[in-house]
Formats: sequence, C-alpha cells, structure tokens
Amino acid sequence: MTKSAVSLPLLTQDAYLIDSHCHLDMDAYKDDIDIILEQAYQNHIYAVISIGIDEKSSRQAISLARKYNMVKATIGIHPHDVGHIHPQTLNILADLAEKNRNHVVGYGEIGLDYAKNYAPPDIQRQHFCSQLALAKDLMLPVIIHDRDAHDDTLRILQQAAPFPHGGVMHCFSGDMNLARQVLDLGFQISIPGVVTFKNAVDLQEVARLTPLTSLLLETDGPFLTPVPRRGKRNEPSFLLHTAQMVADLRGISINEVARQTSANAITLFRLSTDLLVKPTH
Repeated sequence: MTKSAVSLPLLTQDAYLIDSHCHLDMDAYKDDIDIILEQAYQNHIYAVISIGIDEKSSRQAISLARKYNMVKATIGIHPHDVGHIHPQTLNILADLAEKNRNHVVGYGEIGLDYAKNYAPPDIQRQHFCSQLALAKDLMLPVIIHDRDAHDDTLRILQQAAPFPHGGVMHCFSGDMNLARQVLDLGFQISIPGVVTFKNAVDLQEVARLTPLTSLLLETDGPFLTPVPRRGKRNEPSFLLHTAQMVADLRGISINEVARQTSANAITLFRLSTDLLVKPTH
C-alpha cells in the first residue's frame, strides 16, 4: 500500500466509487497517470470521468478513455473558452461524439462563470444555449458549470428543459433552495471535496438533505483537494475523503454512500458495468 493510501477511508470489497468529474488530461497528471489510476483502482475507485473543456481537452479525454478501461470521456467547451469558438467547433465536437460512442458519455462541462468572466456574459449565455441543444441532439447528459451565475444558469436550464438524457450540476456551489430547483429539472447534484472544508456550511446541508439517489461525487482533480489533503494535487483516490464526509453528515456508512452514488453515475452516464470488474489497462 502506498504512503498516500495509508490514511484513506476504506470500503468493503463489494463497494466502489466513481469519480464523476476529473481533468485527467491536465499537466498535473502527465508524469504519473498510470500510477494515479492504478492507486485509484486499488482503493476501489473503479471509474473516472475525464472532462472536456475545449476541443483539445475533449480529444485528450477520448484518447485517455481509449487507453484506460476505467476512464470515460466527455466533450464540451467550458465558459472560460467559449470566446474562442469558431463556426465549425460544435460540428467537430459532434463528430467526435459520433465516432467515439463507446468512450464519450456526457457533454460538458458547459455553463456560466461570472467569477472570472474570461468570456463576456452574453457570449457565455449564447454558447451555453447552443451547447445544451447539441447535447440533446447527441442524446448525452449535460455537465453544468455554474460559478457566481446561479440565476442565469437556472433560467437557461429551465427554458431548455426537459432534458431526456439527464444532467448534473457539477461542483455544486449553491444552497438547498437552488438544489431543490436543480432536482426539479431531474438533474443530479455533484459533491466536490469542498464539502470537507469547515466553512462549507451550505454545501454540507445540501450533502445531508439531498436524496442520496440524486447525488454524485467528484474530485474536480487536480483542483479542490479535500481535507486532510488540502494543498496537494487532488486525485481520484482522494474521493474517499469526500465520500466519508458525506457519510458522516448523513449518519450512514461510507459503503452506502459509495454504492448509491456509483449506481447514480452508472445510470446517468450509461456506463457498462464491465469496466468495474476489469483491470485498469
């Protein structure tokens, strides 16, 4: 067992986790991704969804999914990058999805980010709408990024509803009132490592009160590393700390959290259970 795994919470042999949102293509993982994924698998993280945020990362996520059985990919243009969309971008993404149906399981992350405003808000809203429409055409669930943009994000989602293939509010940052409105859309709510932070009172309430059948867990690696690993690169194995916190908040076992959130991810992303029993690569 590796040094980093010694203090990780443990799951029983019949329980496992799915990291529903990680950026495995980023440079933070380039030198040791084999080790990172092997450690994750040994610690019962049996699947990782690698998220596309632009055309390049979408292609890289697909490449990773082709190489590693436990990795699946999504495609999409992050709100930070929508200012660089050209007329053929969405056609390219659609073609990637159609040619890689065995590997692409979702569309996103897409949405709005008014904290950074790397792209003008009106451009963000325009491309959010166009990508929601494309996701429906591709029959893929949507992965939503919402930072300091709750009202507009919710309004656009409500206008675009229904979502027959579902969706998830990634790295949920709202309160229980927003959570209820997201749930009304039929979406899942994804809990990141932030839930382990002392000041994350609203998120802790959301993790405690949201039906377990509507929760996913994510690292958002290499970002948002949970306590007690803050300050280090986040990685899929650390999802165990987030799962333990959710279990503690709800007064249930980490195994129960793992089983249900994994079942939710399998349903949303239409994952084959074959990948949960085969070796990493």
